[in-house]
Amino acid sequence: MKTRKIGIIGLGHVGAHVAYSLAVQGIADQLVLVDQNAQKVKSECQDLRDSAAYLPHRVTMDVGDFSDLGDCDVLVNSTGKIDILRANHDRLDEMDFTIRAVRSYVDKIRASGFQGVVVNITNPCDIVTRELALGLGLPKGRVFGTGTGLDTSRLLSALARQTGIDHKSITAYMMGEHGNAQFAPWSCVSFRGKPLDDWAKTDQRFRFDREALQKESIDGGWVTFAGKFCTEYGIATTAARMVSIVLHDEKAVMPASAELDGEYGERGLFVGVPCVIGRDGVEQVVELPLTAEEKAKFHDCCEGVRRNMEHLKDIP
Repeated sequence: MKTRKIGIIGLGHVGAHVAYSLAVQGIADQLVLVDQNAQKVKSECQDLRDSAAYLPHRVTMDVGDFSDLGDCDVLVNSTGKIDILRANHDRLDEMDFTIRAVRSYVDKIRASGFQGVVVNITNPCDIVTRELALGLGLPKGRVFGTGTGLDTSRLLSALARQTGIDHKSITAYMMGEHGNAQFAPWSCVSFRGKPLDDWAKTDQRFRFDREALQKESIDGGWVTFAGKFCTEYGIATTAARMVSIVLHDEKAVMPASAELDGEYGERGLFVGVPCVIGRDGVEQVVELPLTAEEKAKFHDCCEGVRRNMEHLKDIP
């Protein structure tokens, strides 16, 4: 039986929790941990090893280098410097640091011979995911980002609390950039196949303030950040779920930061959209039947991402 080997790049708050989620859920058989802070990654590895004896399955953890990533099935890129966000709650403020970081090691990943799938967490997610994809030169779809995946989980949780319907029975997505301009296409929200608008005709639980619920989903990350100056559990679980989908070739539909090549009338950028994810990463972008207003919002998001991409020219 093939060993499921996962590499984690960046063992900060998020990377360490991703490693733990992959270990405790039994998703990975082997973890390779890579970080420029030698003591931090050594300490995280020891802590993970200390937990392994009481897990109901076997998993090994080792500190490695980029040269050790060549035979990994999946890489999770979680390099970052979360303290940058303290001054201004804007993920774009991280761009100078994270783009330089990615450019410093993308050639090393390619040189390792890696041919698997990359899940990117690092912000600004849509722009960094594109940078990784361009640098690694893997087939289309092999590199994608968590994007609006975590924001969608917040939307599902909020809808569940509002309506009393279990979140697993709700279909809803956040779309667009992983940032303040993202939006929920309400015309595509359904509960076991029945559209939200139909439920609202007969049940007051479904006549809620949609803008307020959308704002709650967008702002949720900052609520988390305000008290602990990082986000950990939600994004780690989102990334772990994506890794599991890839490893088991589930063909599951999940929102991710994916490359558009004509879908929704857009191309040349990565942005949050529903995708079919399998062993080859994003295998299909799902085009929802958006209303004219929702299409306009989506295109505005894409234009915003393009404007942000212009800053890449100023980063040496």
